[in-house]
Amino acid sequence: MSNIEKIEQAKQALKEVIIGKDEAIDLLFVALLAQGHVLLESVPGTGKTKLAKSFAKVMDSTFSRVQFTPDVLPSDVTGIRYFNLKTQEFELRIGPVLANVLLADEINRATPKTQSSLLEVMEEHQATIDGETVAIDSPFMVIATQNPVENNYGTFPLPEAQLDRFLFKIDLGYPALTEEKKILRTYQSNDPYQEMQPCLQRDTITDLQDEVRQVRLSDVVTDYMLQLVHATREHESVELGISPRGMLALMRACQAKAFLLGRDYVTPEDVKQLAPYVFEHRLILSMEASMQKTAAAMVKEILAIIPVPVEEGATAR
Repeated sequence: MSNIEKIEQAKQALKEVIIGKDEAIDLLFVALLAQGHVLLESVPGTGKTKLAKSFAKVMDSTFSRVQFTPDVLPSDVTGIRYFNLKTQEFELRIGPVLANVLLADEINRATPKTQSSLLEVMEEHQATIDGETVAIDSPFMVIATQNPVENNYGTFPLPEAQLDRFLFKIDLGYPALTEEKKILRTYQSNDPYQEMQPCLQRDTITDLQDEVRQVRLSDVVTDYMLQLVHATREHESVELGISPRGMLALMRACQAKAFLLGRDYVTPEDVKQLAPYVFEHRLILSMEASMQKTAAAMVKEILAIIPVPVEEGATAR
């Protein structure tokens, strides 16, 4: 079985547990191969946590979970140096960040100080604990969940620096009527999550991540991507546009998407399809514009303004 076939097997296993969220599942695998992190947002009860747990279970990798509340401290996430009374020495106890998949559940219920404890590990795959730097082995991925901020009390909105470290923000939303009927039938007598088996090895994932970086972008695709990024910075309704980190995130995501589709080149359509997931949580609208439209509407407007070039991606082969 090829590595791509193993990915498809893992996807299918997830889709049997998380019903009606095929697009979100596809995006999770794009993020995994792009070495990115994902923020899942939706109202309570739509399967955010179960999707994250199931995604981790389908991989033969280490998994840890932090249930964020206002009293969780940074040391509860990264770790702490403590004095061992038996040995009479200080010892380093690494926190839940030492895992391949870290589930940051209800991340917006943590205080800004605790939220910021993830900044270093998400960007640099390392954690500094009492002056000692600990490397986190690859693959490493943070899957965070949050309920919409405007629907919650006692939450702390994620700052721009934190949001910028997430490759995608995915809104799960409610399932359709036919999908909910399938959910009832599937979970009537058993929980398929309990029967899940790992389909992907860690070495396979890291090999695929290396292969993704070899997917090529033509000048046409690169120019289209740059036009979109600069349009977010120059639009009069946007106060804070896409950063260089966001630009690189879009490139990596497009490479991963093309790779999963069996191509060694990116097309303009890849860019257009993934831009909303990469851009929406990064855009900060001006105060006046935010009273009239959402960031999602702003992204759609920008995508409509910049014409999609003639599909020249095949020339990169």
